[in-house]
Amino acid sequence: MEMKKAFPALAFLLLAAAVSAGAAQKGRTSKASSPQTSSAQPPAGSAGATITFRKIFKDSSPEYVKIQLSQNGACTYDIRQLDDTPQPEPFTVSPALTAKVFALAAELDDFNGITLDVRRRVANLGEKTFFYEKDGVTHQVSFNFTDNDKANELLDIFEGLSLEDQYVAQIRRTMRYDPLGLDNVLARLQRDIAARQIPEPAALVPLLKKIAANSSFLDIARQRARIIVAGVHPGE
Repeated sequence: MEMKKAFPALAFLLLAAAVSAGAAQKGRTSKASSPQTSSAQPPAGSAGATITFRKIFKDSSPEYVKIQLSQNGACTYDIRQLDDTPQPEPFTVSPALTAKVFALAAELDDFNGITLDVRRRVANLGEKTFFYEKDGVTHQVSFNFTDNDKANELLDIFEGLSLEDQYVAQIRRTMRYDPLGLDNVLARLQRDIAARQIPEPAALVPLLKKIAANSSFLDIARQRARIIVAGVHPGE
């Protein structure tokens, strides 16, 4: 009789213990499966948002500039005349500059519903367009001239990156086809770096070091290359 009374109570205790253990396991599984992703950086393998700068200025050189920068640091540029075949090329932008570009875009509401063009007659300076794309949604704004400080700071960065890439192409071409003219190109580069027209002159250092180490170039060009490198990286 006593055994019959004890059995239902024992069964109830075993069932309660099983339910409690299952709930605890579920809680651990749920917590472990929740991803901890930083809002500042896209998940690994994801490009996150993309900011694109495009400039079209007919009858200039170049007529077309397009620089596309992803939040994960991947970047391409396409600088050419309008009739030329598009040939986007990869290049490197530092994490610090990438973060600055996206911070400036955020201060401009990621180009969502804003107006940048001034409401007065200004000479044609080329159509500039900023694009912000994320998760299939794109915002964009175009302007000829703006007095918005944040937009102009962002414009200066992209114009500087465009100039930087043009210098890379010109230096390589001059090294190959006109080595006697190399010092003239480097002298212009030196002036633009001093004027802070080049946002990341460190990207040019490997190319400049090749010039400095190549005895087939004029000593004046090799020495100028060394001076530029020393200015970018003091002590080298």
